[in-house]
Amino acid sequence: MSDTYAARLATTLPAVRERIERAASACGRPELEGKVEHFGAESARWHMIGHIQGRKANRAAGVADLIHSVDSPRLGERIARSAKEDERVVHVLAQVNTSGEESKSGFTLERAVEEIHAMAELPGLRVDGLMTMAPFVDDEIVLGDAFGRLRRLSEQLRSVTETVGPELSMGMTNDLEIAIREGSTMVRIGTALFGERGSTQ
Repeated sequence: MSDTYAARLATTLPAVRERIERAASACGRPELEGKVEHFGAESARWHMIGHIQGRKANRAAGVADLIHSVDSPRLGERIARSAKEDERVVHVLAQVNTSGEESKSGFTLERAVEEIHAMAELPGLRVDGLMTMAPFVDDEIVLGDAFGRLRRLSEQLRSVTETVGPELSMGMTNDLEIAIREGSTMVRIGTALFGERGSTQ
C-alpha cells in the first residue's frame, strides 16, 4: 500500500505544486520553494482534519501537530484542558461556517470574533488561524464569497487581538486556485494527491 501511494505521489505532487504556484503567481503571492528548501522535502507535520467528537479531543490533542477543525468553544475548552494537564501547547485552527449551511459545523460569523477571541485566551491552546469548508459547487462567485468571508474575519480578529494567528486553511482539490486568490495559506488536497477515498490507482 505504501509503495502504491509513493508511486502516485511521484506523479500527483509535482502537478499539484504547479497548480498552487500558478495560482499564487496569478494573484501576486510569493511561491513556496524557499520554505520547501529550508525545511526539506522529506519533513512532515501531522494535521488533524475533520470533525472531532468531544470524547476524542484528548487523543487528537496528543497526536496532532495542528488540529484544523475546532468548531465550537466547548471543543476548544476540552482540548485546552487536556493540553494544560499534559503541560503542552496544542496548535489549532478555529473552524468557521462561512457558507451558513446547516449541514456544516463551525463558529457562526455573527459570534466568531467574540468566541474565537475568548478561545484564543485559553491556557494550553494556540489558535494559529482559521479554517472553513466552502460549499461543494462549481460557482466561482459562491466559492470566492465563502473564502473571502474567512479572510475578512481573520483581518477583523487580528485587528483586535494578537492571540490569533494568520493561517487560513481553505480550499480543496476542486477549488484551490480560488482559495489561494482569496488568501489561503493551507489547501487540503488529499484527493489530488491520492485519488478518491478507497482508490489506490
